[in-house]
Amino acid sequence: MNHDVIITCALTGAGDTASKSHFVPVTPKQIAEAAVEAAKAGATVVHCHVRDPQTGRFSRDVNLYREVMERIRESDVDIIVNLTAGMGGDLEIGPGEMPMEFGTGTDLVGPLERLAHVEALLPEICTLDCGTLNFGDGNSIYVSTPSQLRAGARRITELGVKAELEIFDTGHLWFAKQMIKEGLLDDPLFQLCLGIPWGAPADTTSMKAMVDNLPPDVTWAGFGIGRMQMPMAAQAVLLGGNVRVGLEDNLWLEKGVLASNGQLVERAAEILHRLGARVLSPAEGRAKMNLTRR
Repeated sequence: MNHDVIITCALTGAGDTASKSHFVPVTPKQIAEAAVEAAKAGATVVHCHVRDPQTGRFSRDVNLYREVMERIRESDVDIIVNLTAGMGGDLEIGPGEMPMEFGTGTDLVGPLERLAHVEALLPEICTLDCGTLNFGDGNSIYVSTPSQLRAGARRITELGVKAELEIFDTGHLWFAKQMIKEGLLDDPLFQLCLGIPWGAPADTTSMKAMVDNLPPDVTWAGFGIGRMQMPMAAQAVLLGGNVRVGLEDNLWLEKGVLASNGQLVERAAEILHRLGARVLSPAEGRAKMNLTRR
């Protein structure tokens, strides 16, 4: 069991959730306010996407990320900022016998363009989604090829940003370890992402299988989506890891009750406390993850 736990709060994500809950932050101001709320609730790290303020849809706009970062840094809280670098890998295959007629959900760019905001803003952590995945039950695929991943990993390392490797299935973990073997990554973090159709399911067997195949002595976390968010948080800690909660992965505090990011952090912290663990402060989290505050 891990007795000294990092809680990451994933604030908004890129999915079609803003229309489902008024708590999902959309504008840079709202996202930064959600980060402050999560920090005051006890989060160690906030994981940030941005959205188009007019439509609520996902965005890769560097200026939106800049505003979020500036607002967080100007606030009265200390929090570790983790920016997604997963945007730009979305491919919506055309319907039926017209697969090349890509849908409106397609947003496909190269590996370095996916890092434009990371290069401009140099957060303490950024993510690297470690493989291609059927995403959901329709025609959407998240695309991240071995060549793209090698290029992205190399650039993140050059920038001096800590990579958090997002692992959605066992093959992703296999390739993540290959990148470490090739010297492309320096002491990365691992995030085990469970329950996304059709990656690894959110259950004990899947999480333990991944944990048993992690490199030795790495810092890792795990999460489940939807109703499995809190069970997987507890499971991750029992297996020796850290946790992620937040509205990117789950909208509900309990059946019929919508949650805020702060409430989800508070619920996770309560569970950890009852298990006999404590939540690390951002300063303690930096020490555990070997981060340099920017």
